[in-house]
Amino acid sequence: MEFIKPGRQFDFMGKRWIALGISAALLLVSIIAFFKPGPQLGTDFKGGTELEVAFLQPTDAGEIRSAVESLGFNAPDVIRVKDSGAENAHRFLIRVQEVSALSDEQKEAIRQKACVLPEDGAVSPDFEARCPANARASEIKFSPGGDKISMRYETEPDLAAIKAQLTGITGIELRAGENNPVVVSARDHKVEAQLKSRGDQLLDGLRQKLGADRVPERALRVEWIGPKAGAQLRDAAIRSIAISIVFIMAYIAFRFDLRFAPGGIVALVHDVGIALGAMILTHREITLSTIAALLTIVGYSITDTVVVYDRVRENLARHRNLSFPAIVNLSVSEMLGRTIMTSLTTGLTMVCFLIWGTGVIKDFAFALLIGILVGTYSSIYIAAPFTEWIDRTFFGGQTTNQKKVTRTKAVKRADAVV
Repeated sequence: MEFIKPGRQFDFMGKRWIALGISAALLLVSIIAFFKPGPQLGTDFKGGTELEVAFLQPTDAGEIRSAVESLGFNAPDVIRVKDSGAENAHRFLIRVQEVSALSDEQKEAIRQKACVLPEDGAVSPDFEARCPANARASEIKFSPGGDKISMRYETEPDLAAIKAQLTGITGIELRAGENNPVVVSARDHKVEAQLKSRGDQLLDGLRQKLGADRVPERALRVEWIGPKAGAQLRDAAIRSIAISIVFIMAYIAFRFDLRFAPGGIVALVHDVGIALGAMILTHREITLSTIAALLTIVGYSITDTVVVYDRVRENLARHRNLSFPAIVNLSVSEMLGRTIMTSLTTGLTMVCFLIWGTGVIKDFAFALLIGILVGTYSSIYIAAPFTEWIDRTFFGGQTTNQKKVTRTKAVKRADAVV
């Protein structure tokens, strides 16, 4: 299939200033959107607990938000999730800032309740009466997720007494079940107690507020991440994009020529910036999946740019009588059919994901679709024209001058032969 007839050329360089003006406007809008309204960071980056719940009956988002706030959770986000299936027709995404990790105050309260001897050995007068030997923990450990406590005892532990010790602590609640706490190692007298996570507590509270006939026993999905881990993930995501751009610049400089590298990098920054701005303006969450989409855009865009650069390099050696702008027009025109075919194929795939996908898939497809559009555009109107400007401004039109010198030498040799 041929979209462009062989031999047909387009004056891309003649329209480059119009294209650059459009790109500058889009980038300016993206930069402004980054500060206001600002990116809507997901739980991956800012921390918190996220539940996806399929309610059993029709429920209003405002009603869910009011119920969550009445349970003591701060600034909840309640988002309706579209699902064409009848089984989960009333799905909502509920996100709160609280996480399951235990605070230092809660850990200290658990240590006191579990009768762990302090390091200085100082105990209260009623310690012996309150803490029998079979309910006096010699060692206690907390899981990073804050949903499990491991305790070790000198003698065979009294599970009923231990359960009573862990009941009544503010913000701490044992999971329901007969085997909680449970002995996991009889030889070492090791006991584990399962605590309710923030997600479990939130779901239980919703069941009390809205009724058991509307709130299910379990959530479809529960995820949480601490603020510190979220900040580390955010910094790692920024570093991954920056490092990839630096190495791509080095690759282009080594693969082609130093003057080609800046154009490729400007095109990459252009594509990632506009795609990120589109995500912010459409109020889509910035998550790890979004970062994966941006890195995919970087790879897709530079591949298209390298194809154009490769044809420019071939035509520089093949058509020595043409100027650099004419070489760019010829090269892009020759590759235009291939570019349209590739972009159309991948773009249609992303459109299908955007229409029929769900959740994170839709955001990924949206970011990648914008990246495909601006990536195709930037290979034609950003990378190649910028390379021509670099050659003319910083290298004094060295490519064109070399052609002139070559033609002059050829004429002199012809005159000498005559």
